[in-house]
Amino acid sequence: MADSPSTLGPSVELDLEEHRTALTGHCYRMLGSIAEAEDAVQETFIRALRHRDQFAGRANPRAWLYRIATNVCLDAMHENSRRARPIEMGAPAVPEDAVLTALPDSHWVEPVPDASVLPAQSTPVELVMMRQSIRLAFVAALQHLPPRQRAVLLLTEVLEWPAAEIAEALDMTVAAVNSALQRARATLATRDLSPRTPLSEVQSTLVQSYVDAFERYDMEALTALLHQEVSMSMPPYSLWLRGAGDIRSWLVGRGARCRGSRLVATTASGAPAFGQYRPGGPGGTFTPWALNVLEIQGDRIIGLNYFLDTAKLFPRFGLPAFLPPEKADP
Repeated sequence: MADSPSTLGPSVELDLEEHRTALTGHCYRMLGSIAEAEDAVQETFIRALRHRDQFAGRANPRAWLYRIATNVCLDAMHENSRRARPIEMGAPAVPEDAVLTALPDSHWVEPVPDASVLPAQSTPVELVMMRQSIRLAFVAALQHLPPRQRAVLLLTEVLEWPAAEIAEALDMTVAAVNSALQRARATLATRDLSPRTPLSEVQSTLVQSYVDAFERYDMEALTALLHQEVSMSMPPYSLWLRGAGDIRSWLVGRGARCRGSRLVATTASGAPAFGQYRPGGPGGTFTPWALNVLEIQGDRIIGLNYFLDTAKLFPRFGLPAFLPPEKADP
């Protein structure tokens, strides 16, 4: 993303705020957690204010802030710690034998509201690139890179920095930067990260068909929308399922309490998403159950990601606390 010149003058706090969304996106890619990313941005601003004399009239405050933010993230990361997705945790479960084992939030790659990490002033081309880089699959793949390789890759591929600038920012040699980039690209090449384009008309219709089938709880219609190798996961549980047949078995079996749910549209991690509300609340209300994030390839759904921590996620995504019984949409 192109950097626009600015100055850090008396209104430094306002100038910093102008960069918050872009920096949050960068820290999210580094850390895989929107909460940790927001904390990292706050620490970035603190360090920027503390060392504002080092800015010394630089023409590009955004690059200076990215440099600080990257090092804040590196300070926060451990070489062997990484977030993951359930599909990376082992073999898929068999629905009838599945055991629900919850792991701490710190274990999982978190979904992120697009508006929190995609700057409004970005060009359409920049937005396409940035949406690619916040996809769940891409952020999870980054977690397999050592911290400095992750930083080098993002500064190169997303921010388009030259190797010399990255070397200065990370206190590395240019040769070390190029070597880290080569290794990072080789690691990501082993994973399925084929580009996703903005939703086509066919895919938009597919999303609407998913909403219709899910709200009617028509499993025949729903499974017809799924790729044969579709996966379903439910963080914080490590359980995941593969294949339309097993997913259908789960939804009509242990997941049958989702029957009658209502969906409220949002976007998460560059993908279509929905707040899911189940019936049975006080006075006939619908209560939060999951943030559903869809992954789409071609004309089929390849991933159903149901994030169950609604107490944290729904306020972050601006989703209502409940849906009234007489009205399914807010």
